[in-house]
Amino acid sequence: MNMRKILIIIAMLAVTAGIGAKKKVQQQSDREYWCTLAYRMAQPVLENMARGELQKNMQTEFSPSFDKRDRSVVYMETFGRLMAGIAPWIALPDDETAEGKQRRQLREWALASYKNAVDPSSPDYLCWGRAGQNLVDAAYIAESFLRAYDQLWTPLDKETKERYIKEFTRLRKIDPPYTNWFLFSSIIESFMAKAGAGYDQFRVNTACRKVEEWYVGDGWYADGPDFAFDYYSSYVFHAMYLETLRAMVDAKANTRLDYRKYYDRALKRAQKYAIILERFISPEGTFPVIGRSTPYRMAAMQPLALMAWYEKLPQDLTNGQVRAALTKVLHRMFDTQNNFNESGFLTIGFCGHQPETADWYTNNGSLYMTSLAFMPLGLPADNPFWTDAPQPWTQVKAWGGQPFPKDHRWGDDIKTKDKW
Repeated sequence: MNMRKILIIIAMLAVTAGIGAKKKVQQQSDREYWCTLAYRMAQPVLENMARGELQKNMQTEFSPSFDKRDRSVVYMETFGRLMAGIAPWIALPDDETAEGKQRRQLREWALASYKNAVDPSSPDYLCWGRAGQNLVDAAYIAESFLRAYDQLWTPLDKETKERYIKEFTRLRKIDPPYTNWFLFSSIIESFMAKAGAGYDQFRVNTACRKVEEWYVGDGWYADGPDFAFDYYSSYVFHAMYLETLRAMVDAKANTRLDYRKYYDRALKRAQKYAIILERFISPEGTFPVIGRSTPYRMAAMQPLALMAWYEKLPQDLTNGQVRAALTKVLHRMFDTQNNFNESGFLTIGFCGHQPETADWYTNNGSLYMTSLAFMPLGLPADNPFWTDAPQPWTQVKAWGGQPFPKDHRWGDDIKTKDKW
């Protein structure tokens, strides 16, 4: 090979290396990546539902062992669970950034979708009152209102609000099983208390008393009288208990329970559980796949995301390490696996399309609970959660020979008793 050809090859390699370096520089920030993924998840749902075409166009999937309930529950599950996850993000003020334009579009679609959800003349009127399952997903709709009250509830027109109160009230005919379902009742009733509507005090306080009875220590709740090693402390207990108590405080409700003290204690338990969840994340960005409802994917990390959004991470956890850990898991789960079908809707599975992971109650609407991990997007882009440098999380430190905090038991230090 002559010298001219060698020089040409060297020049081409230099150009290629330069292009590679440019691509590296232009790589998405953590926040940009989260926003891209959240928008990808939300757009097919909300764009269709805003037009009244979700039930027409959604590519659905059901567990091979799905029970005999009305299959239209899939749409209520999809909408309610998605909105509970993205509500904090789309509640941020408008701006002219690419992200801001996406948020504004999603919020416009969401407000139209909320209206269609309770309008009997809309093709996307949800299956209110057709199955006990409605209690679950109505609770996620109520939770989305609590997470962005001024941006998602307040702007709704009077008729739409009245329709929601009516539908929520009708759900009292559903007798919840003796499990985490008590919190689905309490989140709806506490939302109505905050909204100034009539609410069932007994359903709220019974849920609170039972959750206290089912607390087993060190941040874990049993799902009913018997403890199961699963992620229901993540999926339901910590978030919905805290939000029930917060809504009752906001409503200035005067009952036998001191909701403020209950809230402060529940917050400390959630902080301990957040420490456990962060320690579950391996250096490779995986976490243990345990218990039922594993297709809820990232919902297992909801309390960690919630503490980040509340800006209440415990002292052992920094913004940089939590963001880095959660981002690593998102990349591991969503970058190369078949998590979306041809129409852009989630598929049944944990990391990819794995229909055999489904429980008898699972459909691909159920899976939108994975959006619950996106709550830190409700912090603005200049918040330390997004601007702090990434840091190694606990398992990276531990397995890398670096110093890391010791773990220890956390006991309750706040005592409560009935006010009268």
